[in-house]
This record gives sequence, C-alpha cells and structure tokens, in this order.
Amino acid sequence: MKDLLEFIAKSLVDNPEEVDVNQVEGERSLILELRVSPDDMGKVIGKQGRIAKAIRTVVNAAAVKENKRVIVEIVQ
Repeated sequence: MKDLLEFIAKSLVDNPEEVDVNQVEGERSLILELRVSPDDMGKVIGKQGRIAKAIRTVVNAAAVKENKRVIVEIVQ
C-alpha cells in the first residue's frame, strides 16, 4: 500500500523527491501519512478534495485483497 501511494503522489507533484509516506500498522487497519512539499499540497488535494478522495479510493480498493482498512492522511 505504501508503495502504491508513493507512486501515485510522485506522479502528481512537481517535486517528487519531497514525497514521504509514513506507515503506521495496526491489527486490522493501516494508516498512511502522506507528506509533500507545501507548493504541491494543492495538486495532491485537488479542487474540493477530489484528487485526495480518488487517491483514497484507489488505495482502499487495493487494500481489499489484504482484508485491511486503510486510512490515508495528508499532513503538512
């Protein structure tokens, strides 16, 4: 999941070297914290959060195979 989120984020931003994904794993859930450059924050969130919602949808769809719940947090 971490690699998938990192790949998607790096594809969207202007500064892919500043993309950082931190993974916190629980028993049944997985929290992925996405950090990007402040200049790229708008590109990851999108208008009215549409891109962020799409990223969460793709990552959750991939997580269904592992029977885990994934929470994607975009932090500054």
